[in-house]
Amino acid sequence: MEKLIKPVSGFLTLILSIIIFISGLLMLINSGHDQQNTTLVIFGLLLEAIAVFLFKGLTIVNPNQSVVCTFFGKYVGTVKANGLLFVNPLYRKQRLSLRANNFESTKLKVNDKMGNPIEIAAVVVWQVKDTYKATFEVTSYDQYVKIQSESAVRHLASTCPYDQLEDEHAGITLRDGGEKVTALLESELNERLSAAGIIIKEARISHLAYAAEIAGAMLQRQQATAIVAARFKIVEGAVGMVELALEQLSKKQIVTLDEERKAAMVSNLMVVLCGEKAATPVLNTGTLYQ
Repeated sequence: MEKLIKPVSGFLTLILSIIIFISGLLMLINSGHDQQNTTLVIFGLLLEAIAVFLFKGLTIVNPNQSVVCTFFGKYVGTVKANGLLFVNPLYRKQRLSLRANNFESTKLKVNDKMGNPIEIAAVVVWQVKDTYKATFEVTSYDQYVKIQSESAVRHLASTCPYDQLEDEHAGITLRDGGEKVTALLESELNERLSAAGIIIKEARISHLAYAAEIAGAMLQRQQATAIVAARFKIVEGAVGMVELALEQLSKKQIVTLDEERKAAMVSNLMVVLCGEKAATPVLNTGTLYQ
């Protein structure tokens, strides 16, 4: 599991390292005037080595960055504090970004729940949460995110129908699911990527369409469904208008019609109201029965 370490500020160490480095340099320069004074040479080299050793322990951590520290193969902890810091110079330091990243999957061709081939893609916003898992549990967490994201999108597409044309009782469809589909995708991605210490901040479908080989047929089917639905509404409205007309004629006693004339009137009104073209009236100059 991730452990946080809080190193000391590196400014004091930086000043001390500079002083030691200059002191050692001066000793080496002064030793050049006296070829027999090996003591100054030894102390000068020693101070230079100490200065370099201290310099190696200095590290700069920028905002939303972290440094994973290991000591001879053993995980020590993670530095998330920002600024100039000093850690054990013997630590091996590996930098890891904590910033949010965007990933857009390629357009995947998969079969939906009903077996129809579709094209689907998603945009995923992810962020490293556990630096230990991201560094040591997987080989490359960037590649891990891409592969698992595409796998999750494929699984989502195979468990939900594209729309309700073939599954009228579907609770969630890819086209009309909206936030429900987004919640399913985010939940599965978080479950898959938790092993790498990754959290999903947002995941949404960016592309959704029928595959090219059935796109034309499905478009005709959608158009036919829309026409049937429109006709249903037209007939429903026409029946209501005819019913209202007969009721008003009878209520206001404008004209008294027998059953045969009512049937003829209903037939004519239905033709006029449900027809696609404007009706051409025929004037009757005689009686209703001629």
